Amino acid sequence: MEVLEKKIKDKSFELIGIDEVGRGPLAGPVVSCACFFKGTKKDLAKLCKAFEELGITDSKKLNSKKRRLILDHFKINVSRPRWERAQCFSFEDIELSYSLCSIDPKVIDKINILQASLLSMEKSFFPLKVKKESYIWIDGNKVPVALKGYPNVEAHIKGDSRSYLIAMASIIAKETRDELMNAYSVTYPCYGFEKHSGYPTKGHKKALKENGPCPIHRRTFKGVSELI
Repeated sequence: MEVLEKKIKDKSFELIGIDEVGRGPLAGPVVSCACFFKGTKKDLAKLCKAFEELGITDSKKLNSKKRRLILDHFKINVSRPRWERAQCFSFEDIELSYSLCSIDPKVIDKINILQASLLSMEKSFFPLKVKKESYIWIDGNKVPVALKGYPNVEAHIKGDSRSYLIAMASIIAKETRDELMNAYSVTYPCYGFEKHSGYPTKGHKKALKENGPCPIHRRTFKGVSELI
């Protein structure tokens, strides 16, 4: 993969990679993760090598078993997420942290999925309390309004396939959201959320037609709105 981290010339710096998951589903929240590194260029090179050996890349290119193995390697537990709070993990002597944000379907319906995604990304960022001059890389082509004042903020199309830190954020966010949807499958068992995480699969659309929307369905989305 292209490694954006190799382009950094500074000897010591802070770097944040941010990604979101859950734009396309008909149900459930959108979840974002910001992943934070602070250290030297040598530290980052060592970290990237470890990430490469673990096969870290865009979460969509990995199955759940592989994503879980990566999280287990860093002792990251997504079963009980602590929203909008910095949480630490490490590799050898390198300290890292991450923060998560979840935006409820009702908010998605109110402000639209694009704005909800941008809001979740900025709200996952601020608990990390980084310096103004930190490098901030966001997956996609838009920078959240609240982050535009940072001089080194950049949006990178397909960033989760080009940056190890963004990819790590995408893996944490993906498994956290899937865990949430597994929990919702117990509350609303007729939709099969544990199988498709709310995405518009054939089985999900069939269940929607038979049962109508439940409280976590996005009522403004095509496939749901016409059933209300």
